[in-house]
Amino acid sequence: MDSIDLKILALLQTDATLSIAAIGERVGLSQTPCWKRIQRLEADGVIDRRVAVLDPVKLGLGLTVFVSIETADHSRDWLERFAGTVSAMPEVLEFYRMAGDVDYMLRVVVADMSAYDTFYKRLIATLPLKNVTSRFAMEKVKSTTALPLPAPPTNGRQIQGLPPTLAAVGE
Repeated sequence: MDSIDLKILALLQTDATLSIAAIGERVGLSQTPCWKRIQRLEADGVIDRRVAVLDPVKLGLGLTVFVSIETADHSRDWLERFAGTVSAMPEVLEFYRMAGDVDYMLRVVVADMSAYDTFYKRLIATLPLKNVTSRFAMEKVKSTTALPLPAPPTNGRQIQGLPPTLAAVGE
């Protein structure tokens, strides 16, 4: 992956609806080489998928809850059943196995406290859990889907439309 690939990725992270022509113009490539690079990045799994990021509040999903889970059972069978059950719950947007004082962390998005209570009752009915702690987000201070890409080498030239750390052209 070279600096042009990184610039393409930075642009797509900001706006996946940009045309191949617009991306190519910003990174200094014609449409065909730009398209081939994007195809390679997709084939290599660097670009996992392209999605629309929705506003949960405008969809009536105004409550974000971070759920810490401790379990007494750490067997592979338990984890497979628990992971399958939790992964099938549409309210769970993120699900992590953790190191430290909790075993699992979920990010749950629901309409309100009543909807969370319904979710919570379903969760605790799945398998035996030692402890479940819910933390309710009061305000979203930062939210991004853009990964912090490494900055390419610089030679002083700038490309329009990129964050400053990725705007320099150089190889």
